[in-house]
Amino acid sequence: MKAVLQRVANANVKVDNKIIGEINGGLMILLGVWENDTKEDADKLIKKIPYLRIFEDENEKMNVSCLDVNGEILVVSQFTLCADCSHGRRPSFIQSAPPKVANELYEYFVEELKKSGVSKVETGEFGADMKVSLLNDGPVTIILDSKELK
Repeated sequence: MKAVLQRVANANVKVDNKIIGEINGGLMILLGVWENDTKEDADKLIKKIPYLRIFEDENEKMNVSCLDVNGEILVVSQFTLCADCSHGRRPSFIQSAPPKVANELYEYFVEELKKSGVSKVETGEFGADMKVSLLNDGPVTIILDSKELK
């Protein structure tokens, strides 16, 4: 799994011009699921993300986690993170998980994230045409790949 984390002041996702997920202060996560990903990949990300010390402490140092600041998280599925752009000009998405598998792992990721102690977890709508808005705070953007985590 690949997760792009952005520290945000606020974020929301709309489907058909209606806000379906919204947070104030925390993390926006774009989540891509690859064809060979499993629940273990999701678990690796869950063990890392809420505890990453990427929020500023009283000395303006990135030294506290999303949990420490009572941050909220918005998770949006994004199969395009699995793009292979190594040949030609059109990205290939054949390495992304089939929709049924990807949705199951996405839902598992969200449910486990809710159990981690994060104050609020919101989502987009899997497979929908979504409009995502955010105010990046910092900016701070971190890319995590479950295959690279110990």
